[in-house]
Amino acid sequence: MNLPNKLTLLRIALIPVFMVVLYWDFPGAAYVAVVIFIVASLTDMLDGKIARARNLVTDFGKFADPLADKMLVTAAMLWFVETGLMPAWALLIVVCREFAVSGLRMLAADKGRVIAAGWSGKVKTASTMVCIVLMFLPIPPVLNTVCVWVIVVTTIYSGIEYFTKNKDIIATM
Repeated sequence: MNLPNKLTLLRIALIPVFMVVLYWDFPGAAYVAVVIFIVASLTDMLDGKIARARNLVTDFGKFADPLADKMLVTAAMLWFVETGLMPAWALLIVVCREFAVSGLRMLAADKGRVIAAGWSGKVKTASTMVCIVLMFLPIPPVLNTVCVWVIVVTTIYSGIEYFTKNKDIIATM
């Protein structure tokens, strides 16, 4: 197994550790959890960079990397919903967008096309990761609300962009 795939597996393995730390509820748990989240997020950047630079793109990586990202982000947002830092409707928007874009990608693959991550998808991912980190820190409630809205708006915008740029795939259904 190549290094990028190992990094993806590490990210997946860190998700239950991240959640256990949060539920363990010891002094400083949120800080330990945010460090785990940051490390896991950095493995995402690193595995993609290495895979492209060394031409190590694999079917496993194409499948597992985006899945690991969604699992990590969803785990953090579920925690925020449970603790009252994020309304459930915001998480629902994120999850629905992920299902919709994944479905669009499956339809495209069925037609022999690959839908690469667009600019807005990358902005959504980066801003979501930054906002999640901020939301684990003791920030003013207004900043927390701003983070929720940044996540929601970038999620909706990137979802619209994916469907607008690939409307021909849906038109042939």
